[in-house]
Amino acid sequence: MVLIMLTYLWHNLRPRLGRGFAVVIIAAQLCSAPAAYGAPKQLLVLGDSISAAYGMDLEQGWVALLQRHMKANQTDWTVINASISGDTTGGGLQRLPDLLQRHTPDIVVIELGGNDGLRGFPIKKLRDNLTALTLSSQASGAFVLMLSMEIPPNFGSRYTTLFRESFAIVAEQANASVAPFILANIALNSELMQADGIHPTAGAQPLLLANILPYLTPLVQLSESKP
Repeated sequence: MVLIMLTYLWHNLRPRLGRGFAVVIIAAQLCSAPAAYGAPKQLLVLGDSISAAYGMDLEQGWVALLQRHMKANQTDWTVINASISGDTTGGGLQRLPDLLQRHTPDIVVIELGGNDGLRGFPIKKLRDNLTALTLSSQASGAFVLMLSMEIPPNFGSRYTTLFRESFAIVAEQANASVAPFILANIALNSELMQADGIHPTAGAQPLLLANILPYLTPLVQLSESKP
């Protein structure tokens, strides 16, 4: 209705009221522009227990720390944590379409695959699912950062090597970004790991974030530079 009224005024009264009226009309159009222009950007984290703050308060996890980091650096971003403990790449693939539709994220961080490896899932299935997660996110207009995972050596050298290589291979084929094993300086330090030897402690969460930020920050800058 506002647009119709402005159009009528522009065409019928502008010739009689001159330039001053034109300025008023333009200002009114700007004021009536959709609020979406100032909407914060969205960052979606699709992960498992490593991102779901397993064994601690959610606010202690690295994803919550990321939101606070971005706020402290005056970046207008909303971080959505869609991580579920125990989730696999297959589970994430089932959940992703609804998440993309609801949040229309600018960046998707994929932290999945660890549980696939711990359950001995076929490497081809892991890579196919990671590829589908990445391509679906990119098709929605999001940049993708994949977080590499590793599994214990008791699964055998061949399987663990193929598993480790999967993340970089998929990222390269899909033209996505990839971070190396985010627990590299944490997993072998018993003081930074919970009693189960799988999940990092609350004290390790800042280190997790520090491992991720060098690979995430360029995507944030790319996204902010998009028109």
